[in-house]
Amino acid sequence: MKTLEENLGHQDVRILIKRGLMEDIGKHIKSIYNGREVSVLSDKNVWHRYGDILTRSLEYAGFKVFPIIISPGEQSKSLKTLEFIYNSLLDYGITPSNILLTMGGGVVGDVGGFAASTYMRGIPYVQIPTSLLAQIDSSIGGKVAINLPKGKNLVGSFYHPKLVLIDPDTLKTLDGRFIKDGMSEMIKYGAICDKDLLYDILNASPLDNQLSYMDNWIYICCLHKKKIVEADEKDKGLRMILNFGHTLGHAIEYATNYNTYTHGEAISIGMHIITRKTEDMGLTQKGTADALENILKAYNLPVDLPSISPDKILDGVYRDKKNRDGKLNLVILSSLGKAFIHPITPDQAGKYLLP
Repeated sequence: MKTLEENLGHQDVRILIKRGLMEDIGKHIKSIYNGREVSVLSDKNVWHRYGDILTRSLEYAGFKVFPIIISPGEQSKSLKTLEFIYNSLLDYGITPSNILLTMGGGVVGDVGGFAASTYMRGIPYVQIPTSLLAQIDSSIGGKVAINLPKGKNLVGSFYHPKLVLIDPDTLKTLDGRFIKDGMSEMIKYGAICDKDLLYDILNASPLDNQLSYMDNWIYICCLHKKKIVEADEKDKGLRMILNFGHTLGHAIEYATNYNTYTHGEAISIGMHIITRKTEDMGLTQKGTADALENILKAYNLPVDLPSISPDKILDGVYRDKKNRDGKLNLVILSSLGKAFIHPITPDQAGKYLLP
């Protein structure tokens, strides 16, 4: 068992990482919760694969389980899904004295966490991330949100789980595309703050051979995320470096209606394009873009901007929630393993983000 403690002052969050942890969920929930009723939010695919295991573990620990099952995919991060979750919690008689578990990828964790933060002014919840992307990024740090038709994560809050329970064995059942999806965010951590991790990732490719490294890589990424969140919980300074590649990546997702690229694929393109541009501008060390491109391509991640109208891309950029006080805070690499925040005006966005 690998254990991390995220110390926020007002709340501590335990992060547990262990193969086979899914079988022991009931025991860990019992360590933090004295009630009997447990509501579980999951999507159809994840529930089909792990619902019986989770239910058996929870019932063995003495809990009564109330499942809430939603459709998989980014489209479920919506007001419509949120209303369905609220009504399901009401139908089950869930109150703030009960607990909600979110079992699934980033979508389930985001919409479930936001529901927990707002239902009856807040109920405790636990993250059980089953995708690589969720295990190393979205389940940690307390950012929960839903999308609006005009952009991604535009309605949200900071609301931390009581526990994050990570079982790397769940990655064995993921489609290869969604392993790559998470690898993009893992590469991001290496690019912004850990050059050694970046080269470990490169040396461990191809994808078929690297699941054995995942326990340690997940721990390293969670450790980086934990430290950054502890230093800047509300995303006012240092935490912004976690958005490397995301300004353009979110715009690509928006411009393609969230159904062409996975989040990680869009971020991969965003990281490569901005690094290529800033290297040409002299803001990034020469050779950085080529090195980053080689690592992304080693994991079959896309690096080129698709054929999308530049106006559509820029529209998505302007809608991005990272626009503050008339400035857009871009994250730029000075070199591999080092990043800085570079504010620009919106009218400069094309110069930095379009090839």
